[in-house]
Amino acid sequence: MKHKNQVFDSVLDLIGNTPLVKLNKVASKFKGNFYAKVEYFNPGQSTKDRIATYIIEEAEKKGILTPGSTIIETTSGNTGFSLAMVGIIKGYDCVLAVSSKSSADKIDMLKTMGAKVYVCPAHVSADDPRSYYEVAKRLHEEIKGSVYINQYFNQLNIDAHYKSTGPEIWKQTEGEITHLVACSGTGGTISGTAKYLKEQNPNIKVIGVDAFGSVIKKYHETREFDEEEIYPYRIEGLGKNLIPTATDFDVIDEFIKVTDEESAHMARLIAKTEGLFVGYTSGAVMQAIKQLGERGEFKKNDKVVVIFPDHGSRYMSKIYSDKWMNDQGFFDSINAEALQTVEYIK
Repeated sequence: MKHKNQVFDSVLDLIGNTPLVKLNKVASKFKGNFYAKVEYFNPGQSTKDRIATYIIEEAEKKGILTPGSTIIETTSGNTGFSLAMVGIIKGYDCVLAVSSKSSADKIDMLKTMGAKVYVCPAHVSADDPRSYYEVAKRLHEEIKGSVYINQYFNQLNIDAHYKSTGPEIWKQTEGEITHLVACSGTGGTISGTAKYLKEQNPNIKVIGVDAFGSVIKKYHETREFDEEEIYPYRIEGLGKNLIPTATDFDVIDEFIKVTDEESAHMARLIAKTEGLFVGYTSGAVMQAIKQLGERGEFKKNDKVVVIFPDHGSRYMSKIYSDKWMNDQGFFDSINAEALQTVEYIK
């Protein structure tokens, strides 16, 4: 509950109503007006705060979550952090199955928030007993009184954004939004937001961002799951090796794929041009804007909203580490100058 003089009862009252920020430089070469929904203004620094609070509070209303319950979830990091944060306030333990692809920064944050963390190999099939999906299921069976959030297959994931993110964007653009561009992992963010926006104006074009190595784009186009599409990639929280039911493919007009390398460089460029210190998936969505702009997708008066899901501090050991970038082969002759911006005085 919010009181006078911006005093709040808990950190949970700060969730939502994140700002829409105009992008003045990073997309200046393309026609249209571009705005970022900056989700790191949530107290947990990601869009996942929205689903964590919504799903937990719905479970409380239904009597599924009771005092002493344990929250269990499959996560690439952000949802886990948000669930742990909500659990602290509401008095629940939190046990998380995390992909080994998640940055060390994210795993350390989860531990700091009191969560029990199981790190699972990223590059195994979804039905492998070592996968974070299967580990979470096993833990749910073993831990008495536990509740499995199951964000990939939970309709409430969509509902949370239908009730919050979509209405916020519609109001902030005064109903003038022409495009929504967002990454798709579980699919809850893009699906719930798109569902609301298309109810207001079915002409709004919704474009999902997928990773090379993920099955999502091809499934959207063919409704066929193709295992041949699957191979390892580095972007966290984007794309999938299974089809989440939390993705409503009918409200998404198309998907566009982006590479690990270009997305990493784009995240760095956003920081340097807009002063927004964003995460890896924000770089991915902006890279999609670049590719769409180059193909002539946007018109002069378009109002394009992109969702920046989280904060760059969760990727200090990855895309904001010169060593990591160099180890991945992501620095070429142009970008190598980034390695020379610090001088040590002896």
